[in-house]
Amino acid sequence: MTVITRAPLRIGLAGGGTDLPAYADNYGGLVVSTTIDRYVYVILTHTQQSALQITAADANSMLSRRDHLFDSALFWGADYRLPLEILDYFGIKGGRRVFIASEVPPGTGLGSSSATAVALIRAIDADLTLRLSPREIADIACHVEIDRMQMPIGRQDQYAAAYGGLNVLRFTVTSTEIEALLVPERYHRALESRILLFFTGRRRRSTDILENQRKATMEADSPTLESLHEIKRLATRMIDAIRGGDFEAVGLLLDESWRQKRRLASGVSTPEIDQWYAEAQRAGATGGKITGAGGGGFLMLYAEPDQRASVIRRMSELGLVWVDTSFDRQGAVPLLAIPGGELVYAD
Repeated sequence: MTVITRAPLRIGLAGGGTDLPAYADNYGGLVVSTTIDRYVYVILTHTQQSALQITAADANSMLSRRDHLFDSALFWGADYRLPLEILDYFGIKGGRRVFIASEVPPGTGLGSSSATAVALIRAIDADLTLRLSPREIADIACHVEIDRMQMPIGRQDQYAAAYGGLNVLRFTVTSTEIEALLVPERYHRALESRILLFFTGRRRRSTDILENQRKATMEADSPTLESLHEIKRLATRMIDAIRGGDFEAVGLLLDESWRQKRRLASGVSTPEIDQWYAEAQRAGATGGKITGAGGGGFLMLYAEPDQRASVIRRMSELGLVWVDTSFDRQGAVPLLAIPGGELVYAD
């Protein structure tokens, strides 16, 4: 049996940071995000029951063991931990080979870790014929990453990858609610055409930034807490702007949100990022942000169609790489299954 699945990466449009437990559990979080047509792929293959192998191609990480003994000759890196925890959650100790590949480098702010979790759970779901819903897949991914692995992250990435599309996500201490942000197709295309994504070539440890943010959020009347309240208010305005087709407002709200995000914790921005952003605005961008926790990764910019070429040209001159993307609307899906050597395309 061989199963191939994929799960999309995501970009946040508003509310980033309010999904983290330190804020969401006390005040309620609100995030607007969309998935994009860049993916994490998982190939799950059956092998001898005594063997288990995990390869994370983009992270130079591999685990190989037989009869639950590590083979040090085939073991390097640390990015096998997440898939190993997921396999363990489903009681899979052996008999599988797992190959993971992402279209973007890890640690670049597009939710690749959670997309990996979702894609692997979707593969196991198809392999074991469990028929899990997108919510169940997202819940399991959250449980593994946040509860079992104690990763200092929020819950937006798992739900975005599982469901796909343009969504509003609301978080409380007891629930996560996801609502498709339904707009006319022309609004959808207009929003898509105004978003530009650039790889900065910088990777960062988001855990340090998020831990600093968590500590600051717990302090009453801290600048971080005040900024998170404002970021949530801006997310409400972003929903109204997108629903109303007010795309000029969308760009301005992104700019306001980025200025608030820079106050959340040290390391969110750097002098180099500030320079790139200033140059982008001079070239015609109305707003933008560094994706994820900050510090590096991808720079997302928002520009009117007649300014796109100018912004792309200026960012390229500064050494950033434009990644042409569209929105994804499917979420995590199986691409094909091969039972008993016979090729059968999955639904």
